Amino acid sequence: MSVARTWAVALTGLRGEMVEIEADVTSHTPEFRIIGLADKTLGEASRRVVNASENSGLELPPRRITVNLSPASLPKHGSAFDLGIAVASLAVAGVIPRAPIARTVHLGELGLDGRLRPITGVLPAVRASAERGFERVVVPRANEAEARLVPGIEVVSAVSLPEVAHGYGADVTVPEHRAVRRVTTPAAPAEAGDLCDVVGQVEAVEALTVAAAGGHHLLLSGPPGAGKTMLARRLPGILPPLDDEAALEVAALRSLSGEAVEELNRTPPFEAPHHTATLAALVGGGSRMSKPGVISRASRGVLMIDEAGEVRAGVLDALRQPLEHGRIDIHRSGFTASYPARFQLVLATNPCPCGEHGIRGGSCVCSPNAVRTYQRRLSGPLLDRIDIALRVERVTAASGVGDVTSDQARERVVAARERARRRLRGTPWLHNAEVPGAWLRNEGPRIPREATGALDRALSHGSITLRAYDRILRLAWTLSDLAGIEVPTAREIGRALYLKAGAAT
Repeated sequence: MSVARTWAVALTGLRGEMVEIEADVTSHTPEFRIIGLADKTLGEASRRVVNASENSGLELPPRRITVNLSPASLPKHGSAFDLGIAVASLAVAGVIPRAPIARTVHLGELGLDGRLRPITGVLPAVRASAERGFERVVVPRANEAEARLVPGIEVVSAVSLPEVAHGYGADVTVPEHRAVRRVTTPAAPAEAGDLCDVVGQVEAVEALTVAAAGGHHLLLSGPPGAGKTMLARRLPGILPPLDDEAALEVAALRSLSGEAVEELNRTPPFEAPHHTATLAALVGGGSRMSKPGVISRASRGVLMIDEAGEVRAGVLDALRQPLEHGRIDIHRSGFTASYPARFQLVLATNPCPCGEHGIRGGSCVCSPNAVRTYQRRLSGPLLDRIDIALRVERVTAASGVGDVTSDQARERVVAARERARRRLRGTPWLHNAEVPGAWLRNEGPRIPREATGALDRALSHGSITLRAYDRILRLAWTLSDLAGIEVPTAREIGRALYLKAGAAT
């Protein structure tokens, strides 16, 4: 049989699909053709492969070589298939043996001189290979550290195509090429900060701790200079460290975004897009190749929208579906990409355009109509998905330090989450914000009716929606977890009602 086979990975969102690369040679008019629903970039691989092979001393025969990418119905994008196409072509030409490549995954872009260029998305591609049972993957040298983050698979890195071919036993001289380095934009350094930096905001610090303990979404409203942004930026520091699965997911999203990933970061991510960010920047996407947006990059961490009242209409409402389902689906002609979006949302907003409406000692210059218009920027359906709404006042004391450090708050958060995890053992949920309302009301541990009386009356009077009712129950369970008690009492229900009241519709 004349067909040689190897493997590569097609990425659609964070999901990787295995692609079998088949190469066949016939004695027709010399040609190199790639079939199997390849995009323009991938279709150009034929010239890169031919030139790289010739310039590396690995000449292909002057015959017709056909490369098929299977399954043919799966859209395939980008230059990451170059190495696999070259290896399969060299195998069908008899330059390298066919057996060793048949269960090996090859990822990498080829330069015309035969050097291997780094690619984006290596981590999710290698992860998909390991999940499908492959035991060996070949990647460019610049992607080696990233590929080795995936356990259970052998990673072989190479600088050039001749080095790969020589590893399979080809009689070729390996040139002294210098590895092509990744050119990436360095990520902005995270702002270091501790909760003890927050002075005079005892109630806000406690609300932040409650949000961290239960994974709840938070709205901070107050005048400029009240410390809303300062509080939000300290939320990741009191969240528990990421476990292996979450850290790999975060790193995979960074890899798809084009960042160089060399180690697993256990700190939950923090994303704070400017209020002028477009809808596309927020949700991600692309016409041919999909990339994760800000809300996906914030998955497993915190998404802060500062100056939420200034965000253009419709952009914030795009958060409603991800907040409800924990993912974002991007539909384009020919493909659908799905990204995780399990983030904690923190909205920070002023009470009016000038920021002084209703502020003690303030002098608001906005008209009543301007105030109403500004406050309506946050739609009712979005506010209904917010668990905690807090009014933050300006600090009146400028000296001293806060009463709580981030380490102390994190200890409370970890202990509360452990209590929730024990209570939710046997369910697919890890913390209170994930628990469906129907389970809370019907199947889970029951809260005594005398404790929920005020909440039931608010629902019957139409003061809150059923979604808000369920969110208040989740908040009450978080408050009881922080307090170390088994079941919420009327005190926890009342406190949860107060925390939710500013966002209820």
